[in-house]
Amino acid sequence: MFGPLASLLNRGIRRSTDATRRCRELDGRSFRIELDGLDLGLTLLAREEQVELADDVTPDATLAGSPGALLRLGMSGDESLLRSRAVRISGDPLVARDFRDLIAIAAPDFEEELARLVGDVAARQVGNFVRGLGGWGLDAADRLSRTTAEYLQEESRDLPARAEVEAFLDAVDQLAEDMARLEARLQRLEQAG
Repeated sequence: MFGPLASLLNRGIRRSTDATRRCRELDGRSFRIELDGLDLGLTLLAREEQVELADDVTPDATLAGSPGALLRLGMSGDESLLRSRAVRISGDPLVARDFRDLIAIAAPDFEEELARLVGDVAARQVGNFVRGLGGWGLDAADRLSRTTAEYLQEESRDLPARAEVEAFLDAVDQLAEDMARLEARLQRLEQAG
């Protein structure tokens, strides 16, 4: 199923001396991408100057997440997904980083690949549509998250507003400073007495 993707990736590796060098450096290392909830994934194994699909190897690093989160990471590079645990990396993080860099350099230009099949004009129109759809999707997700946060803070009051959280944290800091001063006074009184 993923064979054509590996072929496109290998074509990109052959076109770039940087990608070829990086692939050689990764020789024998493997990287798995897993789609949560679909029991689907692919493992890339670097062999000299190309990558192969491999099911019979234990990956050195794994990137896992929902299809939407992985797509968002791929399209926007939004690394906050890693901090939020929507996308997870396990295994050797350096191998994961090196494969990410290799894929970024060798990634096929899908519009160019489509132009081989349907011509430049049609491929350009499809590319514009997909980019617009992707941008709209990311914008819609951003607006939805902001609207949901606003509702939970202002309407339902299930979450405190940012100003309330900051005021609380300031009060905690002030209390900690007051306690430190009180502790210092108590120590001076003990030493004097």
